[in-house]
Amino acid sequence: MLIKNCNIIYLDKIETGSILIENGCIKEINPTNCSDENILDAKGLYISPGFIDVHIHGAGGCDTMDGTSESINTISKTIVEHGTTSFTPTTMTVSIDDIRKSLDAIKNVKEKGEGGAHVLGVHLEGPFVSPKAIGAQNPNYILTPSISTYNEIVKDYEDIIVSITLAPEVEGAKELIKYLSSKGIVCSLGHTSATYEEAIEAIECGACHSTHLFNAMTPLNHRNPGVVGAIFDSNITTETISDGVHISYPVLRIAYKQKGTDNVLLISDAMMACCMPNGDYSLGGQDVVVNNGEARLRNGALAGSVLTLDKAIRNVYKNSDLPLYEVIKMASYNGAKHCKVHDHKGQIKEGYDADLILFDDDINIKKVFILGKEVYSK
Repeated sequence: MLIKNCNIIYLDKIETGSILIENGCIKEINPTNCSDENILDAKGLYISPGFIDVHIHGAGGCDTMDGTSESINTISKTIVEHGTTSFTPTTMTVSIDDIRKSLDAIKNVKEKGEGGAHVLGVHLEGPFVSPKAIGAQNPNYILTPSISTYNEIVKDYEDIIVSITLAPEVEGAKELIKYLSSKGIVCSLGHTSATYEEAIEAIECGACHSTHLFNAMTPLNHRNPGVVGAIFDSNITTETISDGVHISYPVLRIAYKQKGTDNVLLISDAMMACCMPNGDYSLGGQDVVVNNGEARLRNGALAGSVLTLDKAIRNVYKNSDLPLYEVIKMASYNGAKHCKVHDHKGQIKEGYDADLILFDDDINIKKVFILGKEVYSK
């Protein structure tokens, strides 16, 4: 298939051109001789790599913690309509049995395929978090970090673990960070009441990422820099929930200038109410009320979001001076690097997977392709 007359979004520029897709891959960009009879005229739409969401709990009325392949597939099919072509289903601080049940379902979908977005692996959010920065995690299931407990949780599923969020100040966390980072697992600072010094020490032990910047972590203060200060004062990556609720737009602009767009990932942190009407839902077994684009526990704490990545991109693009290609990079290539699939996903390049999306000037998704196959059209 040839997609012509499209504005191709590269990592560092946008240029008008055409893309030849063959056998699920990008065979050639701007081919001079093409005999392919299957031609799609994009009529000036943007074409970008598919979005990659490395922190998402649910969508379409389903939750990762449902522990079923059907729920993972529903999430996959729901978010693909908003341009997300790959994701890491994210678990919660719940019982070990429930985490393992979810890991089994995720592995099953990852291996057997899905009807929508690719499952790249798992993000474990907890259970090694701080009760002092609990957010919407369940305090009843917090565990002390240890290598043995981690191995008990992931036994038989080690190969699908991409990342883990943990509080670095809790006893045992630094040893676990050293162990996991040596295995190539992304250790992310989050749900933490750590000091600046404790966070820096964790980074020196191998922590290389931080979970939902500003949320559920010690803030930046001019005398106590906190975890936010450690993130700004180091080269680790971070992620933002760019819905205008979790972080104000001026603070988002400050964060992007400080960290640079190479080191920030746009995430949804979406829960089951994503793409659903207002009402009562749950997250990790806790009641959540969704109203006017906000998901909160009954105590008022933010409980994930109802954000989709196309909306996150639109929000950042309209509320910053960043060029569109840099915003798209934060939602695609940076996530691919995080998941270590950037040798074949996350950018428009010859030989890469044809996970592609077409959208207009207002980031309205028009078509989605996964491995060259059209999976959504509006």
